[in-house]
Amino acid sequence: MALLEGEMYEAYRAELLKQYRHLLRTLGKDLPKEKVKLIHSAFDLAARAHEGTVRKSGEPYIFHPLAVAQIAAGELGLGATSVVAALLHDTVEDTDITLEDIEYRFGPKIASIINGLTKISTVFDSVDRDTSSQAENFKKVLLTLGEDLRVILIKLCDRLHNMRTLGSVPDSTKLKIASETMYIYAPLADRLGLNAVKLELEDLALKFTDPDTYRDISRMLVETKRVRQKYIREFIEPLKEELDGSGVHIVEIKGRPKSIYSIHRKMQRQQIPFEEVYDAFAIRIIIDSPINLEKADCWRVYAVVTDKYRSHDKRLRDWLSHPKSNGYSALHTTVLGPKGRWVEVQIRSKRMDDVAERGLAAHWRYKADMPGQANTPQDQAFENWLNTVKETLANSDMSALDLVSEFRNTILGEEMYVFTPLGDVKTLPVGSSALDFGFAIHSEIGLRTIGAKVNGKLVPIGQELRNGDIVEIITTSKNRAKYDWLNQVKTGRAKGKIRDFLKSERNKLSIQGKEIMERLLRKYSLELHEANAQKLTRHFGYPSSQEFFHAAASGGIKINKDLLFSILNQRTPVEPTEIKGSEGAAPQTAKKAPKQQIVIGDDHDLPYALAKCCHPLPGDSIFGFITIGEGVKIHRTTCPNATKLMSQYGYRIIPAKWKDESYERAFEARISVKGIDDVGIVSRMTDIISKDLEVNMKSIHIESDGQGSFSGKMEVLINNLNHLTHLIERLKETHRYIEVKRLDEV
Repeated sequence: MALLEGEMYEAYRAELLKQYRHLLRTLGKDLPKEKVKLIHSAFDLAARAHEGTVRKSGEPYIFHPLAVAQIAAGELGLGATSVVAALLHDTVEDTDITLEDIEYRFGPKIASIINGLTKISTVFDSVDRDTSSQAENFKKVLLTLGEDLRVILIKLCDRLHNMRTLGSVPDSTKLKIASETMYIYAPLADRLGLNAVKLELEDLALKFTDPDTYRDISRMLVETKRVRQKYIREFIEPLKEELDGSGVHIVEIKGRPKSIYSIHRKMQRQQIPFEEVYDAFAIRIIIDSPINLEKADCWRVYAVVTDKYRSHDKRLRDWLSHPKSNGYSALHTTVLGPKGRWVEVQIRSKRMDDVAERGLAAHWRYKADMPGQANTPQDQAFENWLNTVKETLANSDMSALDLVSEFRNTILGEEMYVFTPLGDVKTLPVGSSALDFGFAIHSEIGLRTIGAKVNGKLVPIGQELRNGDIVEIITTSKNRAKYDWLNQVKTGRAKGKIRDFLKSERNKLSIQGKEIMERLLRKYSLELHEANAQKLTRHFGYPSSQEFFHAAASGGIKINKDLLFSILNQRTPVEPTEIKGSEGAAPQTAKKAPKQQIVIGDDHDLPYALAKCCHPLPGDSIFGFITIGEGVKIHRTTCPNATKLMSQYGYRIIPAKWKDESYERAFEARISVKGIDDVGIVSRMTDIISKDLEVNMKSIHIESDGQGSFSGKMEVLINNLNHLTHLIERLKETHRYIEVKRLDEV
């Protein structure tokens, strides 16, 4: 046995040294000796600190930080400092090594990065607790975007390796980590320009949250690979000769398939099968051009492509003139290729391609190689984004949960470009309003907005803007922000400025209200000291004296001499009147759980209810979410809310499964139908539901658009998932041009 253990140990050491040497080779032969020594010291410390510790897969733990360092160096192109931090990223959290030890051996910069990584490892587990300390903790993590981007980059490398090795953890943990990845980490990778990382994170998240869909699309991609490759050759060959004669140095022309997740999203959005996703790949043309000629050369290539193939007049994307805030720069167009198929063509330089795959880390590396170069549009775009991050974080009134939601929706969301009448461009999150645009120009303009013109037409200030809109803000001479404005804006900047203004105005009114009450009491030779202020506040039922004074200034307090003396002369405080619910009804208690448990969790006695947002059926993959006061809600793992629940409330997720697929009771399911408005189509569908399959219909709503097609929704009572699947298949048989699907999908 001892001999076997010795052999295993030698094999472990050999593999460890092999991977370490591979890491050094990745960093390059020209790495200075002092940096090699620093990396070796970090590797040695990490190996000793993690010795004897294994991961869920049974693999020695040291292979994880080594793999993270390899991703940082090999896939993101990060340097020695990042590699050292990656090797040590779990030591402070998981071992006896302290932050002071790290600073003593490796200096304050490495210690600062490790400190950020240690904080960020737990913030998403605790972000649901609505405390100022958690909000401050999360702010500190996000502020590393402005201080040292390497913290976030290394954390993304860490998350990518965890996702690659997620198969060995329990199913409930898989769902939580995968959902958290989709909710925060994939959008963050996208925002930082790490396209390859973002695509892989999305694909892996789909693999664990919806394995059937992932397998089906993977299989279909493999089956259609030869057909795609043949089509790509047919597209490229006639183009190549003309590009060679254009005078632009072409490095590569290739076809690249879209990710599994992006294909899945397109199938969902457009309600089409895989066979109809014609743009399942894109043609990428990469040129070698000096940085000062990149833009002109890309347009020359565009001219050649659009001379050869007819372009789609609404599908030109010019990210050369206006790069994305993550530094992405390229020219996209869609052309009509052989066999009448639309094909997306991406045109970019080698530098742009590197930045597109490795993000801002690559962009900054190019900047370092060309010192003294003036700021590019990419630099300005990223600086604007960082300023938006800092403005969002500066809003101290937001809870930790609100901060996560704000960051996710406005900072990591999709962007659009909106123009002033003079042609200045403003970048805003998709869904922003004209009022958001006013605040994007200047906070004073936002606060004084009374109207807006979009493309020359007068619109409400809450009008949602679209990419390319030209917006003119109409203002008045005074600030006029109102509370309902908070519902008409999306950006953190606008919300923060509105809240600050309203808070200031409220404070002014409270001061005025206090002066009003002081004058009233002086009239009757009374004094507004703290005790009297508290008596008045309690009597009128306000939570604080400031709220009471605000109501007094707003005209909400009616008081005469007799009432005033009555309140102030009572010896025992008057309790505030009990606030009843609507129509004076007593508060409702949570509904009791059914006696028969139909799911099995960690605690069989917990009351549960099926979530209305996704209507789970026996046979669906499900999980339990512990609510406050309503027991456990059972959701499908493909529920529209699953990603947010699992990522933000991981500690309240419990495993759940159906006992079997046969129950005496029926379950609600919702179906959507649309198709050609043929004679008798509705009658045929209802016959199948009620007569053939004897399914009870809870409701049905079908309407025609008057142009030959119909659409509608049905609510039916179903036994289980197989029953629903059979019903959908039978309904599809009623007409060759009919689409039937289950609602409540992600």
